[in-house]
Amino acid sequence: MSLAFIQSCIAEDMQKVDAVIRKALHSDVVLINQVADYIINSGGKRLRPTLVLLSAGAFGRIEAKHHELAAIIELIHTSTLLHDDVVDESSLRRGKATANTLFGNAASVLVGDFIYSRTFQMMVGIQSMRVMEVLSDATNTIAEGEVLQLLNVHDADITDEAYLRVIHYKTAKLFEAATRLGAIICGSDAQDEAAMAEYGMRLGTAFQLVDDVLDLSGDSSEIGKNLGDDLAEGKPTLPLLYAMRHGTEAQHEIIRNSIEKGGLQELPAVVEAVKATGALEHVRELAKAEAAAGCAAIMHLPESTYKEALLHLADFAVSRRY
Repeated sequence: MSLAFIQSCIAEDMQKVDAVIRKALHSDVVLINQVADYIINSGGKRLRPTLVLLSAGAFGRIEAKHHELAAIIELIHTSTLLHDDVVDESSLRRGKATANTLFGNAASVLVGDFIYSRTFQMMVGIQSMRVMEVLSDATNTIAEGEVLQLLNVHDADITDEAYLRVIHYKTAKLFEAATRLGAIICGSDAQDEAAMAEYGMRLGTAFQLVDDVLDLSGDSSEIGKNLGDDLAEGKPTLPLLYAMRHGTEAQHEIIRNSIEKGGLQELPAVVEAVKATGALEHVRELAKAEAAAGCAAIMHLPESTYKEALLHLADFAVSRRY
């Protein structure tokens, strides 16, 4: 099932979210508008705001506050992307040149700061300490995840657990916040809030695991970034760690050397190794297990179009090719 079809039940609400985002990013500073417009028009799956709206709908209603929260979640994500691309020296995202490539590192970092601080202005407008608590905790955890990932770069000896910790902090935490907030604003009880949070965390973990697979097996024109970007930066992703453990001695050394030195000189040999050892299939199966656990957490919710969309979104997350 396509993402567009899954999102069709919230199409009108997503238009309202986009309107909130455009209003929030307006500034009297011309450069901020230029970079912000470029980022908005660069596309993206809009998964995180989708989760806010669907989780709210699963409890019976989507309100104006959910549009604000969905916009806040997307803007937090956008600010992290601007910073990530500078740190990773990325040149391509969503099939287009990154903002730092076009506008420079300084502009990307500073506009990222503007977007991040604007989200906190918007949070205040929600007038909910619980919302502030969830979002401030999430943004702090994401920052910790970024630093943890930096510490792991070029380290071929990290454990699977250490790598999954980075995923939980850096990626899955914002998914968790999105689904939790959808439930909170609807006045859900603690059990339902926890269930939505677990669904979000599991979905975010599955999503990142599939990203790791696509980095070594996807089509650049489909995934919107260069193949092997993570390997080029020396990031020890789960497929690489698995292939090192299950490959030949020669394959182990090729992957270790690639992680420790970075670059793409050995990319063909590394791709061959992860395919030969079944690493890609193994990590996809882990992603499927995470998605299934997430779906199980919300099975008790009443049947609705929104619940069905959440379940289909989990399938999309693990079966996608982009």
